[in-house]
Amino acid sequence: MLLGTFASRRKFKDLNEQEVLALAISSEEDDARIYRTYAAKVRPDYPATADMLAAMADEEMRHHHRLIEMHKRRFGDQIPLIRREHVAGYYARNPTWLIENLGIERIRAEVMGMEEAAHAFYAHAAQRVSDADTRKLLGDLATAEAGHIRLGESLEQKFLPGDVKSEEDAAAHRQFVLTWVQPGLAGLMDGSVSTLAPIFATAFATQNTTTTLLVGLAASVGAGISMGFTEAASDDGSISGRGSPYKRGVAAGIMTTLGGLGHALPYLIPHFWTATAIACAVVFCELWAIAWIQKRYMDTPFLRAAMQVVLGGSLVFAAGILIGNA
Repeated sequence: MLLGTFASRRKFKDLNEQEVLALAISSEEDDARIYRTYAAKVRPDYPATADMLAAMADEEMRHHHRLIEMHKRRFGDQIPLIRREHVAGYYARNPTWLIENLGIERIRAEVMGMEEAAHAFYAHAAQRVSDADTRKLLGDLATAEAGHIRLGESLEQKFLPGDVKSEEDAAAHRQFVLTWVQPGLAGLMDGSVSTLAPIFATAFATQNTTTTLLVGLAASVGAGISMGFTEAASDDGSISGRGSPYKRGVAAGIMTTLGGLGHALPYLIPHFWTATAIACAVVFCELWAIAWIQKRYMDTPFLRAAMQVVLGGSLVFAAGILIGNA
């Protein structure tokens, strides 16, 4: 079925003028719908950006209506059904569900990229056709898309002056920290610190790398699953504003697992002291990485964060060694 779909796609150079115009009509309508989808998605948190996107959707529909009128004058009321996916090599749009969860800056960049891609495609296509009327039609479409780019820039200046854009960017950064960084950091701290005792206790008690590796894997994966479910179930985000519980759970679970695996995987090395030395070096890197993340995203002074993390990690590390040697 998939091969049949690709085989049935037309090449752009094989389209006649009516089909090119019909393709432009459907593309303008699709873009307007995409803009409205983005606007509805971001309006609760970023109303100024939503207003900009809604204005761009309105402009796309005005061009859509003008193209329909042009089609009626030249070819009549019956518009052929032809869309982007029917034409090989035609510029594609990313699915809205793929973009709308990636943050406000990604949405803004996608919108500008949509207009630039449409302009570039029409300009390139105009150079490849020999028919004068078709060339003029494509050139007019390229000019219209260039106007869309300028319109987008002017709308951004109108709806997103410097102070408003800064406020929205700050809100987006805060949401990113609450949804991804904070749960991920908590998971990394839990995985890196809480697994130190069982892993190194096992290591020094048995001095067997295989046993230590198995204990480390079990502790890391078990802690990751527990931390992920705990984070996801503790708060649905509706009151705290911390975002999707599933995203937070994924961030916490994965980072917890990685925090433990960092000093468990060195025990893949069969030589005990070599594996232990590498594991200790990894622990040092993990603790300093935690301190850096706290400094970078939580505005915690680096030395204070380092002292807290290194002190806590050292105590757990020492406890594991003492228990293992007991």
